[in-house]
Amino acid sequence: MITTGTQMHELVRRLYPLCRSITGDGVRRTLDIVGEHIGLTVHEVPTGTQVLDWTVPQEWNIRAAHLTHVATGRRVVDFADSSLHVVSYSVPVSATMSLAELRPHLHTLPEQPSLVPYRTSYYAPAWGFCLSQDTLEKMPDGDYEVVIDSTLTDGSLTYAEHVVPGEVSDEVLVSCHVCHPSLANDNLAGVAVATALAAELAERRPHHTYRFLFAPGTIGSITWLARNAERIDRVRHGLVLACAGDRGALTYKQSRRGDAGIDRVLRHVLRASGRPHSVVEFSPYGYDERQFCSPGFNLGVGSLTRTPYAGYPEYHTSADNPDFVSAEAMEDTLAVCREAFSVLDRDRRYVNLSPYGEPQLGRRGLYDSLGGRSEAGRVTATGGGGRGDGRAQLAMLWVLNLSDGEHSLLDIAERSALPFDAVADAARALQGAGLLKE
Repeated sequence: MITTGTQMHELVRRLYPLCRSITGDGVRRTLDIVGEHIGLTVHEVPTGTQVLDWTVPQEWNIRAAHLTHVATGRRVVDFADSSLHVVSYSVPVSATMSLAELRPHLHTLPEQPSLVPYRTSYYAPAWGFCLSQDTLEKMPDGDYEVVIDSTLTDGSLTYAEHVVPGEVSDEVLVSCHVCHPSLANDNLAGVAVATALAAELAERRPHHTYRFLFAPGTIGSITWLARNAERIDRVRHGLVLACAGDRGALTYKQSRRGDAGIDRVLRHVLRASGRPHSVVEFSPYGYDERQFCSPGFNLGVGSLTRTPYAGYPEYHTSADNPDFVSAEAMEDTLAVCREAFSVLDRDRRYVNLSPYGEPQLGRRGLYDSLGGRSEAGRVTATGGGGRGDGRAQLAMLWVLNLSDGEHSLLDIAERSALPFDAVADAARALQGAGLLKE
């Protein structure tokens, strides 16, 4: 079972060389490896299947590709060195052409001359090679042998699910994309964190049912939504994981609704943790949260990243390699997910069974029995206190006061500025003393 940052990093390294795209054997091999750690149900959706306003495309696979200078026999670009070297979904090519003819099909990053870019051409027939600007500038004039040994044929789109049954059928959807080739942060770190989180949850019985979706970006989530329309209403909360392993501070992008349960939970957890972080508003640009939050579905699905997409210079380049991501960053991302889902699973509404005046807590062993101390000495406005149990006592008072069947424990934590754990512990103690009922 994957439990540590080191193990997540090892998974990233193992998956990194595989050539993934929105379809094909690279996706299948990726899911095979993830399936060694958690049980997966793999779905194959045939080419031509109508999925909402889209159609499942032909399946793309590639075996080899290279550019070879004819006069010298020197191979200047080779797909075997990196899956980034070929534009994803390139049609097959076998030709000899001059450098001038070849140049429109060569993609570089002049502003980052040592790096290889990531490029795609999913829905328009095209072909191309990606290489560093440094390599391009060293390519001599003359003819080049151009080979892309690929296939575009009727096949299927592949995605997988892992479901952790809960006490209730209401679901938390956790999604990550598996279509990017050799890019470690975007999105193998998200795949690794999702795998570790799923493995952890499977060790216990959570309150909610957790559904993990490993699918290609955009077309994968659209396909899943189209195939699950009758059960979408079970999804109460959702989180898209991406860019989960860089050393930047965490960023939570809120759902389209902005006040969904997952939005409130992530805001609270990040604020209470003291971690450097950002919370940003929803926009219809980014990862698959934009599909889940499209107006017809409007699900409460946010996105958790570290540095957001396109926010770091290594984004969609060969510099996004396993050395760019860290075990510590993935552990931190996993910890925030763990904390957030713990809050989701424990958030309840209670009713105070002794609502007329404050019940006597001391005789129930719930309150400091020493009299004569001022409330100012007992607790502070933010929940700290002169005594170690001050925060617990204040939490009990807040829970008793707001447990009217309308306020949840998260409501109470937010209003009192107390950590959710303190509020949940207080509720458990009060329920045990017969003063609350769920």
